[in-house]
Amino acid sequence: MADHSEPTHNITPVDVVIMAAGKGTRMKSKYPKVLHQLAGRSLVQHVIDLAACLSARQVVVITGHGATEVEAAIALSTGVRGTFDLNFVRQEPQIGTGHAMQQTVPVLQDDGVVLVLSGDVPLTQPDTLAQLIAAGEGHRLALLTIELTNPTGYGRIVRQGNTVLAIVEQKDATPEQRLITEVYSGIMAVPARQLKTWLSRLDNHNAQGEYYLTDIVKFAVADGVPVVAHTIADAVQVAGVNSPVQLAELERAYQHRLATQLMDQGVRLADPARFDVRGQLQCAQDVFIDVNCVFEGLVSLGEGVHIGANCVIKNATIAADTVIHPFTHIEGGKPDSKDAVEVGAGSLIGPFARLRPGAKLGDKVHIGNFVEVKNSTLANGAKANHLAYLGDATVGERVNFGAGSITANYDGAFKHRTVIEADVHVGSNCVLIAPVTLGAGGTVGGGSTITQDTPTHTLTVARTRQVSLTNWMRPVKK
Repeated sequence: MADHSEPTHNITPVDVVIMAAGKGTRMKSKYPKVLHQLAGRSLVQHVIDLAACLSARQVVVITGHGATEVEAAIALSTGVRGTFDLNFVRQEPQIGTGHAMQQTVPVLQDDGVVLVLSGDVPLTQPDTLAQLIAAGEGHRLALLTIELTNPTGYGRIVRQGNTVLAIVEQKDATPEQRLITEVYSGIMAVPARQLKTWLSRLDNHNAQGEYYLTDIVKFAVADGVPVVAHTIADAVQVAGVNSPVQLAELERAYQHRLATQLMDQGVRLADPARFDVRGQLQCAQDVFIDVNCVFEGLVSLGEGVHIGANCVIKNATIAADTVIHPFTHIEGGKPDSKDAVEVGAGSLIGPFARLRPGAKLGDKVHIGNFVEVKNSTLANGAKANHLAYLGDATVGERVNFGAGSITANYDGAFKHRTVIEADVHVGSNCVLIAPVTLGAGGTVGGGSTITQDTPTHTLTVARTRQVSLTNWMRPVKK
């Protein structure tokens, strides 16, 4: 389930600038802060995704700490799917937000509106940003603000009536200004032509010796450019990540928002607080999901599907009325590829089952406890209920694959396929050494090792005759 609304089209071109140069010392990690993950995607990727929703013309990412790693990760995750031009500029050294924005001047066009975002603020909603851009009307400086009961650390919005006069940073604020509870979120929309002029006028005469982007507000006021504030009440939308604790808090906020959306659509969640989506989850009517389930990639659940507790499901389509019993692990390959997992209607999977890439199950298939299926198709009504492995196999309708049996599909260099035709019964503890075909309606006796094709409607047994030795003594320790 996507967490973004439909794209918003703007008359004035929108160029998105994302600040992603910081080190993130409080994360106490060797990885750049913006590459830490929330809901299965990097923080900065969540921000980049907003650009497509806003029909942005280009995205400019300002990198610094770990620049090579950040740029490579963004380029890989955005790839050809991007609907905008993607550019990187580097800020070295990192001496303030204004200095960071100065690096973007060569790549910004004069005819656009620049939307400034932070790479560690992942949960801003597209509608909020669309409203901010609209408030700027293409020629005004628009600030996204919020009222906080504890505004410590944020730049204060200084007003005269409804007119915004300035943003004062915490360290530069007077005692009276520190009492102001309306704060700047770090997000603004500003006409590009004026932005370039204002950036050239910045200085670092302040308590931190840095170049503040927020100083452009006083320049706008001095130049007679209206400054407007678009105020929201949802603090999660402007919350940044500076520590593992804050990252965990935003993860739960994100998951709670998705859980609420799903429940509003009629999905039953045993406990919304113990539910994780790290991709997209699509649910039909009357789906039930028990606790501690994780959904990754693209997962589609049909009508009446029941997911038991502690399941992990990735890149899979599960048809109507299927029951996935607890502790099942489904790991499909890329969505819409031959490696995505498919489970037919009315099937029973698990508990403790594992479906790997390329598993394609028909209707009313049973895959029981400690059964693994990889790159195999099982036709309607096929069953493998206990302790079995089916790899690179084509299994016909109503086949019963016995406990402890496996397809031996790998010869040390190549994979080979096993074909089990309809209505075959494979006894317990059998080894089917591929390539091999079991004829329709046949039976393989328990404990057999099959190396040759078997005829249809016959019993095939491949094991040595049982021998009992009298007067045999088990070795003993001396």
